[in-house]
Amino acid sequence: MLVAKRIMAQVDRLRLGPGDKLPPERAMLEEYGVGRSTLREALRFLELQGVLSLKTGPGGGPVLRQPSANHLATTLALALQFKDAPYRVIVEARMALEPMMAGLAAQSITDEELEDLRHSNELMLNRPADLDTFLQANQRFHDVIAQASRNALFASILEALLGILDGTVMGIDYPPNSQAAIAEAHQEIYSRLCEHDAAGATEAMRRHTAEYLRYAEARYPHVLDRRVTWDMLPL
Repeated sequence: MLVAKRIMAQVDRLRLGPGDKLPPERAMLEEYGVGRSTLREALRFLELQGVLSLKTGPGGGPVLRQPSANHLATTLALALQFKDAPYRVIVEARMALEPMMAGLAAQSITDEELEDLRHSNELMLNRPADLDTFLQANQRFHDVIAQASRNALFASILEALLGILDGTVMGIDYPPNSQAAIAEAHQEIYSRLCEHDAAGATEAMRRHTAEYLRYAEARYPHVLDRRVTWDMLPL
């Protein structure tokens, strides 16, 4: 672990990023003054964290990469599982975080991101019977807003939880009338974002997430009480 931390400190010091190669093994052995097995365990740990990939063969070696949200999702899901946390905690987290994200996004969202939101909601409006398309567009809508908030922590948390945020893996269903209501709520949020109205976007998202909780409490109260487990995450 100490060697892994030293490696990442050097990555930061040299301002290396995804796609950059780390020094060859011999150079790192001399740099860190450790044995080959210790160095390889350190690199393997970083590989498991999604920070690098270990390429074999000529010209191979450790190559840096952008960690994906899957690693954070795994950690969060395991932590929730061992705390016997129900799905309700995820819904409550959304209600706390997403209105704030929407307010921040209203101040910095780009025309390109707004077009992405418009396209996502158009898919939801035009194909209400296609549940897979609806769910993908729904996830994309919330993900774009999280990214547009320019808060890396918010965006990472939301992206990590996207696989279970909509509740379908827990047993929640979305008939056509529910899909239409969600698309309408998205349209209101989108309109406020287009106006760069931070207060309006915050309030629109607050109403949207609160309505989701009301829907779940009315139709699927048993789902809200169901424990979150790691196996629920998509592969």
